[in-house]
Amino acid sequence: MTTYQDYKNHCSKIADIEYALSVLNWDQEVFMPEKGAKHRAQQISTLAGIAHELSVDKAFGELLEKLSNENLTEIEKRNIEESLKNYKRAQKYTTAFVQEMSKTVSQSFIAWQEAKEKDDYSIFAPKLKELVKLKREECELLGYSDHPYNALVDLYEPNATVKDLDVLFNDVKKQLVPFVKEIANANQNNDSLMYNFYDKEKQLAFTEKLLAQMGYDFNAGRQDISSHPFTTNFGPLDVRVTTRVNENNLNEILWSSIHEGGHALYEQGLKEENYGLPAGSYLSLGIHESQSRLWENNVGRSRVYWNYNFRRLQEVFQVNLGHFTTDDFYKAMNIVKPSLIRTSADELTYHFHVLIRYEIEKELIAGSIEVEDLPTVWNKKYKEYLNIDVPSDSQGVLQDIHWSHGSFGYFPTYSIGSFYAAQFYNQAKKEIDQLEYQIEIGNLKPLLDWLREKIHQHGRLFAADELCEKITGEKLNFKHFLNYAKKKYNKLYNLN
Repeated sequence: MTTYQDYKNHCSKIADIEYALSVLNWDQEVFMPEKGAKHRAQQISTLAGIAHELSVDKAFGELLEKLSNENLTEIEKRNIEESLKNYKRAQKYTTAFVQEMSKTVSQSFIAWQEAKEKDDYSIFAPKLKELVKLKREECELLGYSDHPYNALVDLYEPNATVKDLDVLFNDVKKQLVPFVKEIANANQNNDSLMYNFYDKEKQLAFTEKLLAQMGYDFNAGRQDISSHPFTTNFGPLDVRVTTRVNENNLNEILWSSIHEGGHALYEQGLKEENYGLPAGSYLSLGIHESQSRLWENNVGRSRVYWNYNFRRLQEVFQVNLGHFTTDDFYKAMNIVKPSLIRTSADELTYHFHVLIRYEIEKELIAGSIEVEDLPTVWNKKYKEYLNIDVPSDSQGVLQDIHWSHGSFGYFPTYSIGSFYAAQFYNQAKKEIDQLEYQIEIGNLKPLLDWLREKIHQHGRLFAADELCEKITGEKLNFKHFLNYAKKKYNKLYNLN
């Protein structure tokens, strides 16, 4: 390997293996029969080991060092910088550790599924304990300053630290909590219309129309059902979403599908010619989440969006919705009240759910609490922050898939993404002529085009805070989310 083309070919080979892994993971969560679990864990582990060996290949490292000193274009330089950073980090892992982690994650996921189905945390706890032990080892392998959790956060939101996150979540505590209490003391809107019987197949068909309206390319993707909605991609021309259907709760599929559609649009917007390269990869999970939250909340929970789409929903469910107005539906979808399940939470109390997980993860990785303590700690925090008594493990500590995947450090990016989303959408309204009128007539293309230009096309060519400043003129600022929330909910709840 001596040239930039050799570098691209090697990156493409690594991507091929990693996307093959993604196919196996997607199938495991969507279609795999129960008895396939044993060999699937082994298959995933083997491929993860191969991908790691390619990532730390000595000749590849020598090529990266060589190219870092050559006269390249700005995009090529950035690709090499990011790849060299990833190479040096990958070298900190042994193949044996990567395979052990991959195998443990596959087994943990199966244990989590069974535990959630049987509402029994003790089924999951032993595998989770193994996983937490490995994640603590990973922190030591990677190295960190100040707090071991920093090593894991950096994997999902590069350069973010516990110090930064503490500031952000203090804003949530000091500014968002009082506002939610103000809403709680106001006259409450009625959301009973969301809880009638809604046929599963009709729900799926309707959300596929919403995805298509957003610009999701079904020739480069598909929507399926999973226990926990997610988006996965095998390159920009194969990006798949899953959703969750509850025939007695219309909320679940609407926000799941729109949310995952936002993730998918980001992946479909990456440039095909940058396959396998940093320029063809998403920037950070916070930025990724900004795309899903922008579509789900700033667009999907807006009055103007449903001015166009509610009458189409009425046509599908005429008996249930025919006698309601768009305003009735808008109020019903924007109820603010404490709830048990993070993925079903409203867009304000949602951040209390994330705060709880952040505080637990930080302590768990530091060793301040142990796996055995999690149900007790979880339930205590839900009572403290949301004044909710958790009735069961499945609705409590087992509700999220993330820990079974070993995704510690992931949860904070949900709030980071929501705050980025408000800031980006605020800027889009300034730059796109009559944006909300376009949304109101069902034309979402101007917004997607803006996101493609400002965010999607750049891949990892900029740092997250650098990209935010480039787009909005400032780094992430919580005030944009708070201003958006107050403007919207003051009106919805007739506050001052």
